Amino acid sequence: MSESSGHVVIAPDKFKGSLTAAEVAARVAAGLGPDVATVAVPVADGGDGTVDAAVAAGFDRVEAEVAGPTGEPVRAAYAWREAGGTPTAVVELAEASGLRRLPGGPRALTATSRGTGELIAHAVRRGARRIVLGLGGSACTDGGTGMMTALGVRFLDADGRELPPGGAALADLDRIDASGFEASGLGPSGGVEYIVAGDVDNPLLGPHGAAAVYGPQKGAGPEDVALLEKGLVRLAAVAAHTHGLAGAAEHDGVVRAMGVAARPGAGAAGGVGFAALAFLGADLRPGIEYLLDLLRFHDRLPGARLVITGEGALDEQTLRGKAPAGVAVAAAKAGVPVVAVCGRRTLDDEELAAAGISAAYALTDLEPDPEVCMAQAGPLLERLARRITAEHL
Repeated sequence: MSESSGHVVIAPDKFKGSLTAAEVAARVAAGLGPDVATVAVPVADGGDGTVDAAVAAGFDRVEAEVAGPTGEPVRAAYAWREAGGTPTAVVELAEASGLRRLPGGPRALTATSRGTGELIAHAVRRGARRIVLGLGGSACTDGGTGMMTALGVRFLDADGRELPPGGAALADLDRIDASGFEASGLGPSGGVEYIVAGDVDNPLLGPHGAAAVYGPQKGAGPEDVALLEKGLVRLAAVAAHTHGLAGAAEHDGVVRAMGVAARPGAGAAGGVGFAALAFLGADLRPGIEYLLDLLRFHDRLPGARLVITGEGALDEQTLRGKAPAGVAVAAAKAGVPVVAVCGRRTLDDEELAAAGISAAYALTDLEPDPEVCMAQAGPLLERLARRITAEHL
């Protein structure tokens, strides 16, 4: 197939546990063969792999030593681009504060988002005027208080002592002192724009909130979830009453946080979404849509004859704003057909077609053993790509 026949855009997310998005793209390109002109645009939706996708798109990788979710130091990275516009840093919460950073398993009550705040501070002091914060894979349910502590906010008990890290301690929150943050130049008053790129629309509190929905995924049992919920309720109430955030009121002894806490996305990453909205004045954007713009995906579509997207699993979550669905929407606007590769799929052909994906190719079509699929994902992807060449190119 000659280049004049049109190129193929390869825009997958990662295959979690097997291959990064860039590795998936490289394997697919190899399988399509040397006669197929390809353009690789590894993508992400704001979760794990967002920094890698930005670096693959031409951002620089910047590393810093910051606090991990237990407070122990970790080496984490963010993506940086300065030339040609507003100096921008892409900060992925999972890099510093993710579950994968936890030694010995989850610590639901005490895990902190502090390292994410330290990455933000590092980027702003480097000159960033825009911070894109990708939320996903969080180890913590601290309402973003760790992140904001690193940026100069103090969360105090009734005796004026700073609270220890983690969501459980928030039940003792009495007041919030943001004077250090406001004077630091790290926030909107210092000219820094904050954008949250995510695909979670949960509020902070309640049965669909950060503690109830995501706490169990982080090792929280029923009593832990109740304690974390109590802390987040207290955070929302104190923020409303002492930090100028409208919308918390006492009713029948229960604090009902509305306003910021009730906004879709406030419950993302254990409540880090709430802190970003409440303290950073962040603009919440659908993760894949914003990142496709940031990665200049649309610039690769003119003249393309096919887009190949994908992720580890094509399932119900895919339809709720994950990367392949976002890629398919963008490609459809340009009139370019889309096929997908994946590790496994639970969506039928009709569901895929409704999402704009005309065909899907799963590793499990070739190898029914999931462990073999994980171990041999690269070679199996090349075999799937050869099928795509035969059937679509």
